[in-house]
Amino acid sequence: MSWPTQSGVFSLGDLPLQSGERIADARLSWKAHGTLSAARDNVIVYPTSYSAQHPALEWAIGPDSLLDPGRWFIVIPDMFGNGLSSSPSNTPDYPARVTSADNIGAQRRLLQEVFGITEVACVYGFSMGAQQAYHWAALAPEAVARAIVVCGSARTSPHNQVFLAALMAVLEAAPEHLGGGRFSAEPRAARRAFTRNYAGWAMSQDWYRAGLHLSTTGAKTLDEFLDDHWGSGFQLAAADLYAQLRTWYAGDISANDLYRGDLSVALAAIRARVLLMPGETDLYFPVADNAHELQHLRSAELRPIPSIWGHRAGAPAPAENPEDFGFLRSAVRAWLDD
Repeated sequence: MSWPTQSGVFSLGDLPLQSGERIADARLSWKAHGTLSAARDNVIVYPTSYSAQHPALEWAIGPDSLLDPGRWFIVIPDMFGNGLSSSPSNTPDYPARVTSADNIGAQRRLLQEVFGITEVACVYGFSMGAQQAYHWAALAPEAVARAIVVCGSARTSPHNQVFLAALMAVLEAAPEHLGGGRFSAEPRAARRAFTRNYAGWAMSQDWYRAGLHLSTTGAKTLDEFLDDHWGSGFQLAAADLYAQLRTWYAGDISANDLYRGDLSVALAAIRARVLLMPGETDLYFPVADNAHELQHLRSAELRPIPSIWGHRAGAPAPAENPEDFGFLRSAVRAWLDD
């Protein structure tokens, strides 16, 4: 079964950033699924997650998946730094730090200037995409009816930052590192260390104990899983991986002139109905973070994903992990229907 799609690259010109720097000749890659209604009232924004490009998100789109393109007009904007939108790999003098707020400003321009959209029915996001969904709801409270935050948080926690700092340190230690997240050549040994470090956080201890690293991939050994299955999933240039780590590290819906660092005020300003879906065994976006945020939200529900898949519970391949896929599908469709 097929449905209408369209894609493009939106030119933003020289884009000023929160930091005071700018992205020269900024570009925002995007793809849309479905048909925009005459009233422009069926829009879902679906931002990308860490290291992902829009094709990697399309598992969640379909008549029988989470987001039905027969009903919704689903726009996937590629996050800065992902190799399709402006990134270190394709933009000379790419700034040292680009924030989620910078991304949301560009995404709002895309919707307004290309499609005439000023309000959205929902922003759905996983991981860094979930952080962007939270930013949408906080920075444009009048424009967002619903937000679905899957395995994400309103502010990157100190424990999460420890994980990210370790990944940055691995890349910085590479002989090819020139400073500032730029490299003279792709740092192959450092990339292997990077992906192995990452694998210890992305899935839970119970997931490994159950042998799912072997049974769900066909790998015969742990090393084969790490190198041939897990490591092969990180295809971005090292400079792009590094740049997106800095965006993630700085994630905070209150780090702007609207809220001046007051997270509780930023959360209370959100008008959208918010569905918080952390993974019960997620090691860097734990349930406790969302539980704390829930106290300050006007209209929200906390529905943890009961899974041993760790962070990856929030992006389950339907054939590989049907239980988590079914849980997500049921919850997301009910939230969109209400």
